[in-house]
Amino acid sequence: MTPTTAYVLIEAASDKAKNALKAISKIPGVKMAHAVTGPYDIIAFVEAADVDALGRVVLSKIRTISGVTKTLTCVAIEVR
Repeated sequence: MTPTTAYVLIEAASDKAKNALKAISKIPGVKMAHAVTGPYDIIAFVEAADVDALGRVVLSKIRTISGVTKTLTCVAIEVR
């Protein structure tokens, strides 16, 4: 079975963004996380077994980190 992958766009409080990035990078399933410019502060690339597992990573792990104020999850799809 192919894992579900997504880009999670994350807004963080400006004074907590650096620590939030460090914490997000350590979450199992987060393959990469980067600070970025633009309307979001952090982008994380997440891999999970399925959509339910992806939802648990976002809701139970990423959104509970101190400083994270908002997330937008963009599930990757295969276009043929």
